[in-house]
Amino acid sequence: MKFSTLIAAGFAMVASISAAVAEDISGAGATFPFPIYSKWADAYKKASGVGLNYQSIGSGAGRKQIQAKTVTFGATDIPQKEAYLDQYGFVQFPMVMGGIVPIVNLEGVSGSDLTLSGETLANIYLGKIKKWDDAAIAALNPKAKLPSLPIIVIRRSDGSGTTFNFTTYLSAVSGEFKSKVGAGEAVEWPVGIGAAGNAGVSANVMQTKGSIGYVEYAYATQNGLAWTDMVNSAGKRVKPSLASFKAAASKGDWANAKRFNLILANSPGEASWPMMATTFILMYAEPVSAPASNAALKYFDWAYTNGGKMAEDLDYVPMPDSVVAQVRSAWKGIASK
Repeated sequence: MKFSTLIAAGFAMVASISAAVAEDISGAGATFPFPIYSKWADAYKKASGVGLNYQSIGSGAGRKQIQAKTVTFGATDIPQKEAYLDQYGFVQFPMVMGGIVPIVNLEGVSGSDLTLSGETLANIYLGKIKKWDDAAIAALNPKAKLPSLPIIVIRRSDGSGTTFNFTTYLSAVSGEFKSKVGAGEAVEWPVGIGAAGNAGVSANVMQTKGSIGYVEYAYATQNGLAWTDMVNSAGKRVKPSLASFKAAASKGDWANAKRFNLILANSPGEASWPMMATTFILMYAEPVSAPASNAALKYFDWAYTNGGKMAEDLDYVPMPDSVVAQVRSAWKGIASK
């Protein structure tokens, strides 16, 4: 499935081919998992006759939608704290994990021809590194022919879980970034052009020579965008791949994550990809509509059971069986179940 049509259409998309009908499941939020939610939705529609109407509008907007009770579930790449969950009466659970990658538009650069370190990436987003032939980039890429071209920084303009996980990573590797920008879904960027959604960042990078952005990996691969390798916490150069994503994901201590509040940024391990995110589902423990809530839980249960291979085909990491068991236990807190 090519996502260039997704980019052209914008960020408010539905994940079902057919128009939403009364029995269809409604959800809204994170753009990060849209590629896999779309793939699952197509398969689930064929298997059950039930569609998924998913608005890929960003984590912040998704939380507003579920808070307003206009959808059955909200999707966010930011694990919510206990106080927030209790305030709204939400049950939270993780659905899938994936990697965030820097994408670039440089003539003659494809695949993972370049390597960046966390500090170098932070300095680019701080506006300290301004050209592609900067000494810091050249030191990491001694064989590359780097152009003396200004770096055009592309970043998110909306409330974004991808941004939250990206800035959490940059704050972990750069004290200066932490003090000047910090981690959050909407931060005060020193530089850059804003774009809405992973699709918007992808589109801007595709159209802008010399640009750099950050997106979920499927947006890069499905649109033929060049990405960079990274130097991880162990000092090793790693490529973005299902294997490096799984290596990072395996470090997550879900058993001790209260209400599934866990962040995977800058995971240890020589084979670990450093920029990871988990996407979460928010549902009311006391649903507005019991039938709608049950329909959503049946869909999520089906995705856990049948969607692992589809997720891996798009380089997402399925939740481990042990975590799925924890999630199903958490569902007991949803009254309609």
